Amino acid sequence: MNSHRKTFSAKPAEAATQRAWWVVDASEQPLGRLASVVASKLRGKDKPIFTPHVDTGDFVVIVNAGKVKLTGNKRQQKKYYTHSGFPGGLHVKSYDVLLDENPEFAVTKAVKGMLPKNRLSRQLIKKLKVYAGPDHPHTAQGPQLLALS
Repeated sequence: MNSHRKTFSAKPAEAATQRAWWVVDASEQPLGRLASVVASKLRGKDKPIFTPHVDTGDFVVIVNAGKVKLTGNKRQQKKYYTHSGFPGGLHVKSYDVLLDENPEFAVTKAVKGMLPKNRLSRQLIKKLKVYAGPDHPHTAQGPQLLALS
């Protein structure tokens, strides 16, 4: 019996060599469920070498972001707020308008909200590539199709 087992902790150099590329088709997928699966892939939570403080995740390419689905009345009732910092500087947009104007931003915002709020999150979000249409420039990396249930 080997009773002297040590806890494994991935090093940044080890994790960088094992990165894969995934492509996700967002058409007719619920935004929140899509975002949670993508955030998990970005963090690398499905890998045996997962370490919370090291970036062990993969690259994820999301296509057809403009066709993402919001359930219920969220498309009209859910709001996106920004404030300029000046009096009267509050700007409000419904997700209906936001998805029409900039679907990449809406999907990126949903995924970013499901990542931890720290320096690692800012590093992880750089591995997310979002495109409104079906075409993307990352075919040379040979991305695998990530099937969502």
